[in-house]
Amino acid sequence: MRIRHTVAAVLSGVALSMSLPAFAADFPSKPVTLVVPWPAGGGSDILMRMIAQKASESLPQAMVVVNQPGGGGSIALGELANGDDSGHTIGMIATGFIAEQYGNPNAPTLDQFRVLAFVGTDPAIMAARAETGFETLDDLVAAAIEAPGEIRNANDQPGGTAFVAAALMEQALGIDLTLVPYAGSAPVVQAIMSGETQTATPSVTDLIAQHRAGEVNILAVAAPERHFMAEDIPTFTEEGYPLVTGTIRALVVPEGVDPAAAEVLETALLSALNDPEFQKMARDGGFTLAPLGSEEATEFLQDMDESMYPVLLDAGLVKVREK
Repeated sequence: MRIRHTVAAVLSGVALSMSLPAFAADFPSKPVTLVVPWPAGGGSDILMRMIAQKASESLPQAMVVVNQPGGGGSIALGELANGDDSGHTIGMIATGFIAEQYGNPNAPTLDQFRVLAFVGTDPAIMAARAETGFETLDDLVAAAIEAPGEIRNANDQPGGTAFVAAALMEQALGIDLTLVPYAGSAPVVQAIMSGETQTATPSVTDLIAQHRAGEVNILAVAAPERHFMAEDIPTFTEEGYPLVTGTIRALVVPEGVDPAAAEVLETALLSALNDPEFQKMARDGGFTLAPLGSEEATEFLQDMDESMYPVLLDAGLVKVREK
């Protein structure tokens, strides 16, 4: 009887091990690369490095960030979608990714990825150099109406988050700006600080320090309510221009990654994002977190895709893949 029980237990264990993917016990077997399709130093880069460091604590291998800017993020994300599907390479997508699908024929599409987790949203701002004298949106609107196209705005590549924000702000304010693209939020900040442009449309975190120092004026925040780091700054809606837009961030892998590998990564990322110590650190850095797992994050992005499309269409940003 004892022998039969022992044999049964062994066979049961063998059956269980055969039901699991062969790699599950040692995945990841090498460092996981987190591709950030923007230059180092911007808000997305800073937050992704924080996430990678924290997520590494839950994995047998480190998670490391690699910056790969260019093409509004479409180059790096295109390589990710068509590249390594072992699960050892993941990527960050932002609001601009949704727009790129419809503005760039070479950009990957949402259905080419498996969403691991949703990170959160940072609202966009309209900021002006202090020396312009613009202290309110109405100041900017009056000047832009008097001299159409003469006010230069720093944003990112066409289809990128800041570009989309600038286009939507032009539409909401009824003005024409000269949109000047840069390769990410760090160069956008440099542009307005150096005087290359008079205005910029990055996230709150990118220019809040300069606003507090009196070097720039953040005229309004494109959020449903005032930002916790900028409680003195009104929203667009408060100023009479209903508009909500900004940088959403999510983490993805190629659609072909084994679900078991994706689940390991999802668990590590959610563990990091929901850690109280990490959440405090992110908030202190000015980031707004709203963690969602794979299923909910996928639904969120699909809904966002549906709601953004008509806005992009009205703004003339739909060039390909018309619905």
